[in-house]
Formats: sequence, C-alpha cells, structure tokens
Amino acid sequence: MAEEKRTRRTPEEMAAARDEKIAELEESIRAIEEKRAAAVAAYDEKIAAVNAKIEKIKEQKKAALAPKKRKPRRSKSAQLQQLIKQARKSGMKLDEIAEKLGIELEA
Repeated sequence: MAEEKRTRRTPEEMAAARDEKIAELEESIRAIEEKRAAAVAAYDEKIAAVNAKIEKIKEQKKAALAPKKRKPRRSKSAQLQQLIKQARKSGMKLDEIAEKLGIELEA
C-alpha cells in the first residue's frame, strides 16, 4: 500500500484559513449584535408603555387628591335676579317679562 503523505501547508495558507475563521466569527458577532439591538428596541417599547401607564395613574391620583370644583350655591332670590338680568340682556322690557310670567305690575 502506498501511503499518501500529508501535504504541508505554507504559513500563508494557514494565515488565510485563520483569516476566514476570523471573518466567520466577526459575521456571527454582527448577527448577535443585530439580535441584541432588536431585543433592546422591544424592551424600550415595553418600558415606554409602562411609563405611559404610570403617568396616567399619577394624573388620576392628582385628580383624586385635588379638591372638586363646585358651583357656588345661590338663593332663590339670587336666581330670580339672574333670570331677570338675562331677560333684560336679551332685549325684553319689564312689562314684557311681567306679561310672559302672567304678573301685573303696579305702577
């Protein structure tokens, strides 16, 4: 049997093979970095959504703790005065207002 001897590679060939390995590994690093960037973007979106919920809850808390605005209460006589003012602003005269209400004014 004839033995085949292994051919020796030159140092340049060994360096070229290692350069190919380095290129493959650098490509795998790029792929991993792309995946990491996508994952970071997804987590950033989730964080932004949670922060929006927190802001909404803070606004609700602020609204709950703030005193409620209430309309000032007016007496019936003050309400009547307001009604008469509005009627006069709309151009009605006292006689017309009394006529609509069915009241006779004493002169």
